[in-house]
Amino acid sequence: MKKIYSFLAAVFALININGQSLYFPPATGNTWDTIAPQTLGYCQPKIDSLYDFLESQNTKAFILLKDGKIVLEKYFGTHTQTSNWQWASAGKTITSFMTGIAQQEGYLSIHDSASVYLGQGWTSCTPVQEGEITVRHQLTMTSGLDDGVADPYCTSDTCLKYKAAAGTRWAYHNGPYTLLDGVIENATGQTLNNYTTQKLKTPTGMTGLFVPVGYNNVFFSNARSMARFGLLMLNKGNWNGNQIMTDSVYFNEMINTSQTLNKSYGYLWWLNGKQSFMVPGSQLVIPGSLFSNAPADMISALGKDGQFLNVVSSQNLVWIRMGEEPGNSLVPFLLNDDIWAYINELQCAPTGTNNGISLNNSVQLIPNPGSDIVSLKSDKPIAKVEIYNLNGQLVLSENTAAAEIRISIKELQSGYYFVNASLADGKAWKGKLIKY
Repeated sequence: MKKIYSFLAAVFALININGQSLYFPPATGNTWDTIAPQTLGYCQPKIDSLYDFLESQNTKAFILLKDGKIVLEKYFGTHTQTSNWQWASAGKTITSFMTGIAQQEGYLSIHDSASVYLGQGWTSCTPVQEGEITVRHQLTMTSGLDDGVADPYCTSDTCLKYKAAAGTRWAYHNGPYTLLDGVIENATGQTLNNYTTQKLKTPTGMTGLFVPVGYNNVFFSNARSMARFGLLMLNKGNWNGNQIMTDSVYFNEMINTSQTLNKSYGYLWWLNGKQSFMVPGSQLVIPGSLFSNAPADMISALGKDGQFLNVVSSQNLVWIRMGEEPGNSLVPFLLNDDIWAYINELQCAPTGTNNGISLNNSVQLIPNPGSDIVSLKSDKPIAKVEIYNLNGQLVLSENTAAAEIRISIKELQSGYYFVNASLADGKAWKGKLIKY
């Protein structure tokens, strides 16, 4: 088996060397090569607009890599290059990666029942129902356990209740996911932090730790460590010739559609460019791609308050964002897409894609997703708001002269909507709204 893995590692390394030229910072020290933004055609005023927008959204850190080198790196407020911050649910992708490493080393199989590693009775299901929940179901958010319990973060057996047969229902449920940590620890005989340090952090130079926060294990690190993980993923689990993940089958499954229910979800990774997607807290299947402003091949680690790690193989591009977020969303998809709108406009030459729409950092639509009342806020008076459904039909229109307008969406059906706002200064703003 070791010979097979060695052969696969050699093949992977050869593919990476021939397929793309990437820079990797040393695993120790603070050296990281840079690329001047101007060499990529970026204009300083547009970089400043991006930074202004990021600051207005309570950002703490932003890094953009091209070919592994730093193009943009900005810290806000008191946050610095060495400051640690939570990954929130973006850290799920580290757990996914480490599950693959544990399988690669023969400690577990993702097709095993989770009870093999967690013991019988880890849920309140019947033995048969519980036994059908595999490690793979935990990775794909298809355990069938009820995410509508009082505390969906709870990992106690009394909180883990049967809702549907494993594999038949997708639901963003943190409790079953968090127990993957126990699966890894019981399978390997090591703590999650020790195993992650040995197999991931030391080879790549990442720092950080999983810290217990309530029922959760939350990963904290500096921004460059998040960028290092993105670079590792960009190079298919290979760090500067060291093939850390040799199980290419698992790696490809991890970053591709993992089930038929939510086509935009892999093994705890979000996927762009698919036919439809689902969002946390809803069973609605929304047609279209997750991020209209982002490349179709992008994979993303997404966390509460806007912890973002975006990897785009077609462009050899990685960017990360850490911080807080005005809307306090569980997974703020729209903020990620809004940042992409600014990134797409960094080139000095006009792209012709803006169509007169202002990339205006003064407009916010919160909460989003929403189910009752949403607020549109601007630092300029709003003259008119129009909401359209996916068929392009106008379903709601309001005239106003206020900088903040509260809009009732109670009567709208659950789904995906486009929001147009005309500002008093003649500019326009376009956004998206998800109605539960």
